Amino acid sequence: MTIGIGKQDHENARWIDGGDAACGFCPSDPKLFIIAKRCGRLANRLMLFAHFIALAEEQGHRLINFTFHSYAHLFEVTRHDVYCRYPAGGRRSRFDAVPGINAAIRKTRILYHATRAAALLIERFPVFGGKVMTLRETPGAIVTPLDGPEVQARICDAKVVFVYGWRFRAPGLVQKHAQKIRAYFQPVESYVRTSDDMVRLLRREADVVAGVHVRQGDYGGWRGGKYLFPISQYASWMRQFAEQFPSQKVSFLVCSDEPRATSEFPGLSVGLGTSSPMRDLQALGKCDFIFGPPSTFSRWASFYGNRPLYLIGGVNDQLELGKFRTSCLDA
Repeated sequence: MTIGIGKQDHENARWIDGGDAACGFCPSDPKLFIIAKRCGRLANRLMLFAHFIALAEEQGHRLINFTFHSYAHLFEVTRHDVYCRYPAGGRRSRFDAVPGINAAIRKTRILYHATRAAALLIERFPVFGGKVMTLRETPGAIVTPLDGPEVQARICDAKVVFVYGWRFRAPGLVQKHAQKIRAYFQPVESYVRTSDDMVRLLRREADVVAGVHVRQGDYGGWRGGKYLFPISQYASWMRQFAEQFPSQKVSFLVCSDEPRATSEFPGLSVGLGTSSPMRDLQALGKCDFIFGPPSTFSRWASFYGNRPLYLIGGVNDQLELGKFRTSCLDA
């Protein structure tokens, strides 16, 4: 597989002042980033993709993401592009032009396996010097800032950068380029229509619609079950939230990773999500407020829908409206 770097328009590129520790970003030195390691499910991959899109938009780089193949069919741009490129390719590749080839490549994951192997080989045998490199997260760090001096110094001389890790972040750039990131991840029409219908039904008899993300299935073992809250506790938080709108009717859209019943939320106006993570993700982003335990799922819904979010840290948390903030995918 041959990967080249084309010319880009870098009029908006800027220098990054990293002092003695980093080289400044040169507007005439675009790089090709290739995400080479899969990280979790849909929301995790969206978050990582978004941060690198933000960096690419800021500094004039290009991006290829074969790790997104599992979910590429859900979005208008990526379903037509086997490379999952940013910026989106102007012309369809040969793989996309021939019927059936795109689907076969994604099903076999051959390009993902090839780039993953390449990333590990380049790291072990740096035969191209610093021109082709593998970028890993900073050891021991909670996050690795993409636009910080350390990463900028590491990638300074590179032309091709294989990305091997998940906790790369640039929340300031995500905020700055949020509109373009959201445009890139426009879902296919069927998901937009279904999610619109889900929330529209609740709005018929409500002034405020709050999205509630109930995460239980895989949270029993995560961090010792710290965020595995009982359904009765979610119902209590929902009542607490509704009490802050004394003159308005509040309805709730409950999206869960397990089957739920409206009877679990007595005295509350509740609609239930679907078995489709994509439909639930989009529907949560159309609610007026979102709350739930820490999760990339609710963070993405908040960011994409530009809706205020509150992440519940413990059973004693109080859902005060002043604590809600729109996510910039910063964790």
